[in-house]
Amino acid sequence: MKVEQKGHTTTIKDTQGNILNFLEKVTHEHASYKNQNLILDVTHDKNVALKDIKAFSDLSKTHRKGKKSLVIVAENIDFNEVPTKLIVVPSLQEAHDIIEMEEIERDLGF
Repeated sequence: MKVEQKGHTTTIKDTQGNILNFLEKVTHEHASYKNQNLILDVTHDKNVALKDIKAFSDLSKTHRKGKKSLVIVAENIDFNEVPTKLIVVPSLQEAHDIIEMEEIERDLGF
C-alpha cells in the first residue's frame, strides 16, 4: 500500500494486487484518512471485478457521511454496471477532477 498526500486529497495505491486485503487495510486505517478526500487506486490488480468494487460500498458510505469524497480508480470494468453510490473512474486525473467538482458543489451548498 502506497500513500500519497497532496493538499486535501490522499491517494492510496494497492501495491499487492489483492483488492480484498487492500479494502481491509484501508477500512482498518480509515480514522487517519477520514478528514481527507480519498482516491483508492486499484489499477495494480488486473483481475478486479465488479463484485470487488462493490465491496467498497460500506467504506464509501461511511466516508461520504463526513462530507468528503471517495473515488476508486479501476481499469477493465464496465463502468455502466457500477452502483450509483460508488464513484469509479479509469484514471487518476479523472479522480482528481471528480474531487474538485465535488468540493465546489459542497462549497456552494449542494
